[in-house]
Amino acid sequence: MHRAMRGLIRDVLTDVAANGLPGDHHFFITFDTSHPDSELADWLSDRYPEEMTVVMQNWYDNLDVGEDGFSITLNFGDQPEPLFIPYDAFKTLVDPSV
Repeated sequence: MHRAMRGLIRDVLTDVAANGLPGDHHFFITFDTSHPDSELADWLSDRYPEEMTVVMQNWYDNLDVGEDGFSITLNFGDQPEPLFIPYDAFKTLVDPSV
């Protein structure tokens, strides 16, 4: 079941990378910041030592979907920060528009 969910998330993000977010769709992604493969700025991991929820909506850049996770640059208070979120670190992915 976990493998199927990883595949679904990868497929959805691959479509977003190719076509953008359709209409009013956006994602709240909660992930484990302490996962050994999570990559985020030190100030973010200090602020969110266990988990973090990011919003993928109006501004994101460099979305690159891979086999084990995805990288993306998001804006935190007018400061772009690159992240790598492994699928194994996912806690939730929610699209509140559906």
